[in-house]
Amino acid sequence: MPVFSLDPVQTDWCARLRTLAVERLRPIADQGEPGAVNRPLIAALGELGLLERLFGAGALELCLLRESLAQGCTEAETALALQGLGAYPLVLAGSGGQRARWLPEVRAGRAVAAFALSEPGAGSDAAALALRAVPDGDGWLLTGEKRWISNAPDADFYTVFARTDAGDGSGGGTGARGVTAFLVPADRPGLTGTPIEMLSPHPIGALAFDSVPVTGDDVLGEVDHGFRVAMTTLNLFRPSVGAFAVGMAQAALDAALEHTAERRAFGGPLSRLQSVAHQIAEMATRTEAARLLVYAAATAYDTGAPDVPRRSAMAKLFATETAQYVVDAAVQLHGARALQRGHPLEHLYREVRAPRIYEGATEVQRTIIAKELYGFSHGQREGVR
Repeated sequence: MPVFSLDPVQTDWCARLRTLAVERLRPIADQGEPGAVNRPLIAALGELGLLERLFGAGALELCLLRESLAQGCTEAETALALQGLGAYPLVLAGSGGQRARWLPEVRAGRAVAAFALSEPGAGSDAAALALRAVPDGDGWLLTGEKRWISNAPDADFYTVFARTDAGDGSGGGTGARGVTAFLVPADRPGLTGTPIEMLSPHPIGALAFDSVPVTGDDVLGEVDHGFRVAMTTLNLFRPSVGAFAVGMAQAALDAALEHTAERRAFGGPLSRLQSVAHQIAEMATRTEAARLLVYAAATAYDTGAPDVPRRSAMAKLFATETAQYVVDAAVQLHGARALQRGHPLEHLYREVRAPRIYEGATEVQRTIIAKELYGFSHGQREGVR
């Protein structure tokens, strides 16, 4: 399939998802407590088969899921994405016993998963993890803190990345080496958490590990090779963050189109003003460009292309920055009404800011792109010699 076009089956499926988001999921999301895990919403995602679809999806299908849901219900989109992010390391590297215990519960929407990578001193620099796994008999004791963890402190289990190799003893560890991924149930002794109140209410919090016991049965993949699990997971989900952003941009664009076509000022509809019409055209063009970058990155992932990191970074960078621009422009075209609490654009205005930071901030994406470009260029030159 060409990366620039969806076939009729995919187009129809996306349309059904958008309707489902508005008619079935939006009412459940509206009844949830702001800033808390909405378990009825997650259960609905399971009942509708969307979580099952999520774990069988390739990168492009994941992007279509997130983009379509985001247009009608950002809360449903986020709940689905967080289940995927938290549980994908289990799909990728979990043992048979781990998968049998947790994956059916996650797919059904009965268990809430969380991806616990970020720390107070290790956000964009994920290789600077300080959470320590201290050897203790046949296992380890986890000591330290995680922060900015979505679904914390209410998740049922956490994919936790901890340093099992202390390196030279200086406390700095060994960068990306010496990190192990653990599946840690929320009821482990010594594990506590507190919610964090955000600008846009989301289930997010901090976790404290006070000698939390883990064993070899809790390891995801191989000891000291957990960073690979984290990066493989993020490489899959990074383009889909761009898809989430495209969904928000499209929702804002649709609202702006409707408003400027109907709102009358200066003797006619706003759409007759050249400045307004040109603004809409710019918003639409950037949104479509972002969409194509996302689809291209996802297709590259699904086909095993060698330039996935660069494409994923470009898609995430451009789509999230575009969404910020489009939502802001839509608010400007609406005027004060768009800033009134409860207006769809007021909601999007708060929602759209965070994706430029999480799963690799914009500045980090630029660094990845430049590194990939210079590395590829150097490799070409070396090959010629």
